[in-house]
Amino acid sequence: MHEIQKKLIALSQKSDLSALGLRQITRMIGEEHPQKVKHHMQRLGILPPTPGTKADADQARLISIPLVGLANCGEATIFADSYEHQVLQVSKRILPQSAKELFAVQAVGDSMNKANIGGNNIEEGDFVIVNPSDKNFINGDYVLSLINDMANIKRFSVNGEQVVLTSESDKNYPPIYIHKEDMEYYKTSGKVVAVFKKPKNDY
Repeated sequence: MHEIQKKLIALSQKSDLSALGLRQITRMIGEEHPQKVKHHMQRLGILPPTPGTKADADQARLISIPLVGLANCGEATIFADSYEHQVLQVSKRILPQSAKELFAVQAVGDSMNKANIGGNNIEEGDFVIVNPSDKNFINGDYVLSLINDMANIKRFSVNGEQVVLTSESDKNYPPIYIHKEDMEYYKTSGKVVAVFKKPKNDY
């Protein structure tokens, strides 16, 4: 993703872009050329490429995904605390699947920095999109789990009577093993469907 697009997504999390002028947006993200910013807004779907039709306007509309808390990418040590009604605003062109039930968590830790979800890994601060209605997991799926009410993101597999949650990292993290008789302490919150990278700088 282009750096200007990353800046626009970061700004959309703080401000309603539809209420801002193009030059104002350009200044706020530290750019100098409004037409270049306009081009990347169109690429994101924030501006329709051919304005004037309802279909184009609908396609360009931002969708709001609830940001519900933090999820650890290491051991299950982070509570999924509420972010108190914060949302991610995302263009439908970036996330075309239905967002009716999707939610987001912000990743903590580096144990999934070698994962591959739509071409993205998961690093500290990234926003991970979860589909809670998809719990028909197969080996190799990435899932958000709750262990003793603490959230983590791992790769899922089943080995006999055990659920195995593994890391994918440039560091060595041991797997988490859960026996089928201990499932009362383990809940799956949904399948990871996308990752939005945290911008490298604050704007």
